[in-house]
Amino acid sequence: MTTGRFHKMHGLGNDFVIIDARAEEMALSGAQAAAIANRHSGIGCDQLIILRPSSTADVRMQIFNADGSEVEACGNAARCVAKLIGDETRIETQGGIIIGNATADGAIVDMGKPHLEWQSIPLAYAMDALNMPVGWEDLQNPVAVNVGNPHVIFFVDDSATVELDRLGPMIEVDPLFPEKVNVNIAHISDGIIYLRVWERGVGLTMACGTGACATAVAAIKRGLVTSPVQVKLPGGSLVISWQDGEHIQMQGPTTYVFAGEADWALFG
Repeated sequence: MTTGRFHKMHGLGNDFVIIDARAEEMALSGAQAAAIANRHSGIGCDQLIILRPSSTADVRMQIFNADGSEVEACGNAARCVAKLIGDETRIETQGGIIIGNATADGAIVDMGKPHLEWQSIPLAYAMDALNMPVGWEDLQNPVAVNVGNPHVIFFVDDSATVELDRLGPMIEVDPLFPEKVNVNIAHISDGIIYLRVWERGVGLTMACGTGACATAVAAIKRGLVTSPVQVKLPGGSLVISWQDGEHIQMQGPTTYVFAGEADWALFG
């Protein structure tokens, strides 16, 4: 496929270019993905999503970050894909199978079970991932959770006052995280989680579905909130449901922005 149709969608402002390559094979490099994602000279998006055939699910979702790197999972993208395809959709990702069910305004997505073992994050060496004895400046004692991709979560008094644009890129590439990490800053007020995310390979983002899931799990495990919990991000709210030992359920809206056609050979 050299020329093809694409869909532009977003979940709470976390936006995607989605290419359906299930019927026709499409090869795309990381450099091409980054060129498509460029907001000045490309189509523009946080992540480029390519839908491919799957032998284990209804569809396989390949996910490129805006910098051209590939990632294992994306909750907001899974909601958009579930809404785009409709009904119940089993989505294969590098992080495992995600099951999405379209709703009137978006989708409910089964994100699978979270992992809190240090090897599963992964971390560079053994420690208690629920009470990590590490810190970066005023950000101390985080929680690490893997929900298909790695997250570190800091609970603070006021998430809005943290210099996430400065601290996020520092923590993302710290040697403690061999596969880099998504950085979540959260505070809790009246049982609601207020969250900002520095997304690995993207930067500050309007919303991060896996970040909302990881932060909700961390807050529930620490006894700070109960399930279900509302997570408010700069782009809007998600509702996360989870009980220890069970799968995470994420519900939230999606928006179809427009469809277009492009010559993919022009990018890269």
